Amino acid sequence: MNLILNKYFNLQNGAEDKQKTLENVKSNVSFTGSNLWILICAIIVASVGLNVNSTAVIIGAMLISPLMGPIVGAGFALGVYDFPLLKRALRNLLIATFVGLIVSFLYFLLSPFKAVQSEMLARTAPNIYDILIAFFGGLVGVIAVTRVEKGNPIPGVAIATALMPPLCTAGYGLAIGNISYFLGAMFLYSINCVFICIATFSIVKYLKFPLVEETNLLQMKRVKYGITVLIFVLLIPSVLFAYSLFKQQKFNQLIEIFLEEEFAHKGNVIIFKHLDYASNPKKVEVAFLSEQFSASDIIGYNQKLSRISKNTKLIFKQYEGIKNLKGDILNEIFRAQLLKDSKKNENSKLEQVLTSYQINTSNLLIETQVFLPHLTSIGLMRYDIYEKDSISSFKYVLLFKANQTFKKNERQKLKEITMLKYQLKDILIIQE
Repeated sequence: MNLILNKYFNLQNGAEDKQKTLENVKSNVSFTGSNLWILICAIIVASVGLNVNSTAVIIGAMLISPLMGPIVGAGFALGVYDFPLLKRALRNLLIATFVGLIVSFLYFLLSPFKAVQSEMLARTAPNIYDILIAFFGGLVGVIAVTRVEKGNPIPGVAIATALMPPLCTAGYGLAIGNISYFLGAMFLYSINCVFICIATFSIVKYLKFPLVEETNLLQMKRVKYGITVLIFVLLIPSVLFAYSLFKQQKFNQLIEIFLEEEFAHKGNVIIFKHLDYASNPKKVEVAFLSEQFSASDIIGYNQKLSRISKNTKLIFKQYEGIKNLKGDILNEIFRAQLLKDSKKNENSKLEQVLTSYQINTSNLLIETQVFLPHLTSIGLMRYDIYEKDSISSFKYVLLFKANQTFKKNERQKLKEITMLKYQLKDILIIQE
């Protein structure tokens, strides 16, 4: 059994040389030159993604972010008790954090779109699940860093641990003056940084990286105590947030079931619903399409609700506008139908007018070809005449085609046949 476990789960297999791994980690700690420019660009991309609520853009920003470097460096420094490296990693992380806050703050300050988006709200209320994501995502990242062949986990780790979005959300909170958004996002950012660092520390210890020289027992204890305190400081509020989220979801489910059973199943159409879990007492506001409830009905429903959810008040929004909403909708449909019928009548009248200007000349062509065989097509139309200081009048125009030019007597013959057939006083003949 030990052989099987050692074969499949031993991290020493395929590990990079420890000294080389440590040198690679140290080289990614600094935030100068290209790393700083990449960070600024990533912050702007992430801010734009949050601003337009685009998940794809946010993922792109996380992929190009270099923030993992100093965090992993701090974890390695703690693991090998390299305190100069720890100071350098923490200093660079603080610089990166400060730059990220300033850039995102300036972006959201200048952006004309300041409405909070769902992608932002998701970063303002961290819980225990975010700790799990940060820790296990950090484990994957550090394992990949220590391999000879780095493989494909690094992009996934950058997406899973999500360092950029909470930092940009904190900048958004500062820009709009919302301290709760700022604190919530910074708390999530701190969770990600600390637990990635702890995951790195755990792997470094497991792989038994060599310690730096002159490390005493007191320093080791201080590191362990510090890590323990950090875990509890971040873990306790995260658990409380998770428990609060669980209670809120349970409350929402109970209310949905209550409204479904008491109203929807009885044919009462709910057109408005608002749940306020944070208020005291908790509030459930509802409005209906046409139903009106008496004071005794409202008391009865509140008593039923109190049996399944204590300290909860059911509020009925009963307005005259809601009472007459159904009639208003039907009236609007009726007006739309009248407008449609009116347009239909107008189109019908227009078609009649156009028809009055058109004359069927199919028989005329057959009859005239007997006398005028060169005739190939013929058309007769009425046109109106408008002259200044006179009453409008109309005339008829005969337009025809022939294989050759008609002589004067042929044109006269065509004119006489047409006038006789359609009982016209005069027409204008034009050969096309």
